[in-house]
Amino acid sequence: MDVSTVVGLVVGFVLIAWGIVSGASDAGIPAVYALRAFTSLPAVFITMGGTLCATLVSYPFSYIVGIPRILKNTFFAKTMHPAELIKTLVQFTQKARREGLLALEDEAASVEDAFLSKGVQLVVDGTDPELVRSILETELSFLENRHRTGAAMFETMASLAPSFGMVGTLIGLIQMMGTLDDPEKIGPGMAVALVTTFYGTILANLVFTPLAGKLKVRSAEEILLREVMIEGILSIQAGDNPRIVEEKLNAFLAPKVRFSGKSRQMQGVGETTEARAE
Repeated sequence: MDVSTVVGLVVGFVLIAWGIVSGASDAGIPAVYALRAFTSLPAVFITMGGTLCATLVSYPFSYIVGIPRILKNTFFAKTMHPAELIKTLVQFTQKARREGLLALEDEAASVEDAFLSKGVQLVVDGTDPELVRSILETELSFLENRHRTGAAMFETMASLAPSFGMVGTLIGLIQMMGTLDDPEKIGPGMAVALVTTFYGTILANLVFTPLAGKLKVRSAEEILLREVMIEGILSIQAGDNPRIVEEKLNAFLAPKVRFSGKSRQMQGVGETTEARAE
């Protein structure tokens, strides 16, 4: 589970709730009543329902039903550490130089990553290097497009949520105009009208926009790993020296997350994948 995503969301909502209760406490209002003032089922329907329906209009239905899977990848993404990947590719290189490319057939079948498995299998099958690169880069391109679409959906929801919050506010204000002859209802009516704007702002800035950002980070990490795989697979096919392969692949990474072949240990394990060499 991605701890930073969970902690950010939970602590964010807790701080907002604390701010509401704290402000109400200073005004002498009980916490229960303060929180109840920010609770409105119609506001939820208008804000969330409107946002989801507008997103459904913007994207095909098949994209919308994939949102739970996208969220799952956001919270439970399992990616190989880049140094571990380089270690695996260097080991493949050593075995290929000792026993030949056909010796990697078992490794191709046992590798968990489908992209890496496909690339190694293409090499074992004797596919032309240019064709191997073309196939893998094409798959990488479509993977990047899918990731970009997933992030774009959450960016769309982030832009729509405040607008539907404002729609709810306008509805509330229109309804409140019918009670102007009763001054006691104006205050509560105004509060209810503003709740939808509150919901839209919170959803946009604490949920949708941050999730879109996290998806972009996840995508960049995965694309970097795939680029390392492509370069490593082609190096194996070319019969490069394992030490040269290690140095070539380490060039994709920041120094603190590079693989050290001398000690056969990973440097910087636990760090987040960063951009190429700083």
